[in-house]
Amino acid sequence: MGFRPSLPDSLPAIGRSKASGRVVYSFGHGHLGLTQSAGTARLVADLLTDRENAIDLAPFSPHRF
Repeated sequence: MGFRPSLPDSLPAIGRSKASGRVVYSFGHGHLGLTQSAGTARLVADLLTDRENAIDLAPFSPHRF
């Protein structure tokens, strides 16, 4: 129940903050947050540990707008 934030292109924002590399954004999953949570958690964990991601995160960049 309640608001589910989503972005104009319907893709979530996943990536590092420009202000601080220690901050990783992960939001905007809309109604798919629960189903996408495990995959997103893996991507965020890879970002935080400087491992290569399994997919290209460019389409999900929080700076794409």
